Amino acid sequence: MRILRKLASVFIICLIVALLSSCNVNSQQQNINKVGMLVEGSINDQSWGSKGYKGLLEIKEQFDVDVYFKEGVTTQQQVNHAIEEFANQGVNLVFGHSSIYGKMFKDIANEYPDVHFVYFNGGYSDDNLTSLNFSSHAMGFFGGMVAGKMTKTNQVGIIAAHEWQPEIEGFFEGVNYQNPNAEVKMEFVNGWDNTERALDLFKSLKEENVDVYYPAGDSFSAPVINRVREAGLYAIGFVTDQSNLGENTVLTSTVQYANRLYVQAAEDFNVGELQGGIFTFDFQDGVVEMGDFSPKVPGEFVADLERHIDNYKEDGLLPNER
Repeated sequence: MRILRKLASVFIICLIVALLSSCNVNSQQQNINKVGMLVEGSINDQSWGSKGYKGLLEIKEQFDVDVYFKEGVTTQQQVNHAIEEFANQGVNLVFGHSSIYGKMFKDIANEYPDVHFVYFNGGYSDDNLTSLNFSSHAMGFFGGMVAGKMTKTNQVGIIAAHEWQPEIEGFFEGVNYQNPNAEVKMEFVNGWDNTERALDLFKSLKEENVDVYYPAGDSFSAPVINRVREAGLYAIGFVTDQSNLGENTVLTSTVQYANRLYVQAAEDFNVGELQGGIFTFDFQDGVVEMGDFSPKVPGEFVADLERHIDNYKEDGLLPNER
């Protein structure tokens, strides 16, 4: 009997140790192995591409994993080659840092069931394909309000990449809400990185007496703002806080924190909770904000604008919808 009792005690102790060890392993287990990113343009554009790279580095630091990136990936063939290379390296979470990757990922997602694909601002999804969308209409609206307030010539200019950008319509509405006497002139580059054309459009708008500019494009926003500064005029920054380009030039910026969504998606994936689907984020989610305000912008106006933003966070209504 004593031997049986001793054997039973040893069995119970071993069982407890095994359970504790199992719990410890599970608590340390993570689903992320390695992470890859595809960029349509460059990670050094001081705008959208830089935001993506920052998010990738934050994932590397937080989860202590290897990360990889490829720039200038714009075709299905390039995507196929990059994903195959990533998969062979053990990457199981891939970010496509552009809306163009939605259909491209959709076409190959089923071939890589162990890889989860994430991209931005699109309508494609699958079990292992997630679209993270910024609701950019409101940020454009509030940026437009600042432009409408600060224009002295009542001529405001938009130099945008594409006509379909939601922030463009929002900006137009914001200018008109704040200053019905202002005229908004729109020009389109028809691409995210044609800096030469963007600068030519700036020159044309300057000749039309435009004194506040919204350069809404990844690669050309900073070069255009530099020209605006040289001309002694005003600009609204795009996607990132561009006040560093000149606090007396950049009145404020319409900021999207793509890096925060990178980390959030990685955290969800790491615990098995990243779902395939289409998800939208705005001011209420802490990933869309206005950047620093120039000292040129009156303090009373800034306070009033921030009150409008707080109201929008509460009920989703812009000032012109109240």
